[in-house]
Amino acid sequence: MSLEAQVRPGSLAWSNPVTRWWGFLTLVSGANIAVWFLLYRELPAQATGNAGSTSVMLLLSAAYVFGCAFRSFLPRADVQRICLFDTWLSSVVVGRSVATVAEIAFVAQWAIMLHQLGTMTGAETVLIAAWVIVPLILIAECFSWYAVLTTHYLYNAIENSLWAVAFFIIGIGLCRLLPEFDGLVRMAFAIAIVGIVGYLAFLMTVDVPMYLSRWRTEVGDGSTLLRPLEGLRDVSTRWVVTHDIAEWKDEIPWMSLYFSAAVWASLALCVVASLENHLPRYRTEVAIASMATSPAAGAHNTR
Repeated sequence: MSLEAQVRPGSLAWSNPVTRWWGFLTLVSGANIAVWFLLYRELPAQATGNAGSTSVMLLLSAAYVFGCAFRSFLPRADVQRICLFDTWLSSVVVGRSVATVAEIAFVAQWAIMLHQLGTMTGAETVLIAAWVIVPLILIAECFSWYAVLTTHYLYNAIENSLWAVAFFIIGIGLCRLLPEFDGLVRMAFAIAIVGIVGYLAFLMTVDVPMYLSRWRTEVGDGSTLLRPLEGLRDVSTRWVVTHDIAEWKDEIPWMSLYFSAAVWASLALCVVASLENHLPRYRTEVAIASMATSPAAGAHNTR
């Protein structure tokens, strides 16, 4: 046990809903890792002419898949300092560092995909989206760290609002690409857009309001916030082991979606990258005609 670890009553018996939730997370994460290794073996061999791009996407996906798996095996809630297992690997400084690397890698995947498709179609809107989303998430990570260090929930709300803005921009980019492609590619973009709409709805109706509610409670209770340097020591040395569903119930919805559906998106982006050279065959006739009549403006003329 760490010098400052606390263990609250409770157990990880199978009758405990927290145990069943943790079992779900570990099962899904194990399957995600298996799928990543399958893609690692198959995709570079199938990619023609863009194996380098596929390898980069697989590397970025590995950071996200394995990072999310680590956080599934050892769940913790950052600001509350709660976790399931008493180990230094459950410390918030470790978990938050892993999350930061994983989340930047995930948004980098989206940026690469949008840049590839924007270049292929000449859609300037898509290219702008590709350049904007990574800086947005870097700023969001700064807000996240400040929230964790100071235990100030308002900055969690800002962080997740920035994620909403970033994926709203991604959604705009995908909507712009819909008229450019037909068949399975258009269907894949439509599914991604529906997923993004659902994600934005969850953020705006569940996640962000949750953090704002916690912030208002903090203000009402007159809670004392930590200074950043105090918080840095706190996240490095203190964690509270608890298996109480009351303390985890608000974390379960977002963690369950985050460590499943979001990881599947990361894996899917690897597949899209490997098929880059096959995508032109799915271009619509109107898009092909537009490019043919204005080849010099191919990378700039459509918005």
